[in-house]
Amino acid sequence: MNAIVALCHFCELHGPRTLFCTEVLHSPLPQGAGSGDISGQNEQAEEEEGGIQMSSRIRSHSPAEGASADSSSPGPKKSDMCEASGCRSLAGGHPGYVSHDKETSIKYVSHQHPNHPQLFSIVRQACVRSLSCEVCPGREGPIFFGDEQHGFVFSHTFFIKDSLARGFQRWYSIITIMMDRIYLINSWPFLLGKIRGIIDELQGKALKVFEAEQYGCPQRAQRMNTAFTPFLHQRNGNAARSLTSLTNDENLWACLHTSFAWLLKACGSRLTEKLLEGAPTEDTLVQMEKLADLKEESEGWDGSGEEEKPSAQPDVVEGQELSKCSPEASLMPDCNSWNVAHRRLSVFRSLRHMRQVLGASAFRMLAWHVLMGNQVIWKARDMDLVQSAFDVLRTMLPIGCVRIIPYSDQYEEAYRCNFLGLSPHVQIPSHILSSEFAVLVEVRAATRSGLYPTLFDDEQSLNKYEFVVTSGSPVAADRVGPTILNKIEAALTNQNLSVDVVDQCLVCLKEEWMNKVKVLFKFTKVDSRPKEDTQKLLSILGAAEEDNVKLLKFWMTGLSKTYKSHLMSTVRSPTSSESRN
Repeated sequence: MNAIVALCHFCELHGPRTLFCTEVLHSPLPQGAGSGDISGQNEQAEEEEGGIQMSSRIRSHSPAEGASADSSSPGPKKSDMCEASGCRSLAGGHPGYVSHDKETSIKYVSHQHPNHPQLFSIVRQACVRSLSCEVCPGREGPIFFGDEQHGFVFSHTFFIKDSLARGFQRWYSIITIMMDRIYLINSWPFLLGKIRGIIDELQGKALKVFEAEQYGCPQRAQRMNTAFTPFLHQRNGNAARSLTSLTNDENLWACLHTSFAWLLKACGSRLTEKLLEGAPTEDTLVQMEKLADLKEESEGWDGSGEEEKPSAQPDVVEGQELSKCSPEASLMPDCNSWNVAHRRLSVFRSLRHMRQVLGASAFRMLAWHVLMGNQVIWKARDMDLVQSAFDVLRTMLPIGCVRIIPYSDQYEEAYRCNFLGLSPHVQIPSHILSSEFAVLVEVRAATRSGLYPTLFDDEQSLNKYEFVVTSGSPVAADRVGPTILNKIEAALTNQNLSVDVVDQCLVCLKEEWMNKVKVLFKFTKVDSRPKEDTQKLLSILGAAEEDNVKLLKFWMTGLSKTYKSHLMSTVRSPTSSESRN
């Protein structure tokens, strides 16, 4: 994360001062200039020094590269520094600290002030604002401020106990500065929790020192017995004490460097950017809506007599989970590993594979019924085979049009599912078998012999089965069919196209026809146009044929609720405004 984390202190003599800051340097480090001002000689000295291993595989070294406080840096002059190092973190000549992240070749460098003049100015201004005008009620807590020119700041102010200070406490702040406002705001909960932990540790150490000092020499009673003089003149030159003295921790700055370096690394790793090309697809919207509905249902279950409730509507999710579990089962190192591997071979891997197994005419009949929204019934003993068939066939439809019951011991009506898996002994009503709105695929044991030589042949692993596809409305071979079916078959028969390319073709074809569905939905359902105009529109869309019209009407049921509500709101708002006028 390209940011700077700094510890600031409000000095009673000099006002706000930066005590310690950690910045990010990307490799290769700049030579003689830049935010690190790192020289090759110091790099060599750094490599010779020992180090300690830190979390997230960061290695910390001390001393580190960088100019010391006595070098020509843009920091405050010596005359402005407190005599007792209250405004100083590292001693004179101390080169600072550096941590290496070997995964990303990034270095985290800590000094009292950034060496780059522009960075020094940004940190200085953020320090002044965090300890003067930009404070939350109570003067202790987090706040956000900044602008595009000087960066955006997350600041957390807090008090440290000091028995010699006015009011027995001193004012500090930890600030995080970066130019990306959105990233910093999204990191607010993370930064608040981690920085609050650092502050609690500092305050806990200081409180122990404060209580010990008060027990040995109570300052409150001593001050009350002392004659009144201006506070600044009665301290006998004892200016603000250093933070190491207040906490009695000589390794304080090394520990703070470790914490700040980890904070920068962890905060940069927790958020990732994702490129979204264009608006979300209908499948994405429907999937999000289904997940939201399932979450609401799961929260509403009280566990009393509703254990069977999920079976009514988890069809799509259940089908996905079954398909995800099969690869993991093959990795189980038990005595049934051979059987598991054998069973996994007896599944459909793609639409092209299914077309090769079923045959061109049977596959075309099956695909036609799938695209038309008719009920597709598979009867087989092998549940994995049925599930794999549904996983392959569903890729031809939008997600909103898919309703699956993977395997059942009784027939389910078409309004509940358009993909139904049944065990072989289930009786199907006669009117369904003769219906033109259903297709049945029966998986039987093959009668031919000679299966063992091809048992582990991927192309013919399903030879032990015989597939019989029947329907009350068989699709004639010379029937034109929907346009998308012809394009799908053309892609499957083109051997120059790999399976991955065919999958992308399916995605593009579904998006193309879903766009036609959106136009038809707005034209007929929202605008309520007459049939003559609708027929003209279908001709323009290239979907005037009967099968194309049936397909569009079925796919219209797969539109997301988000899209439908958006259309309704955009249509109703002009009407309401006109009525008001």
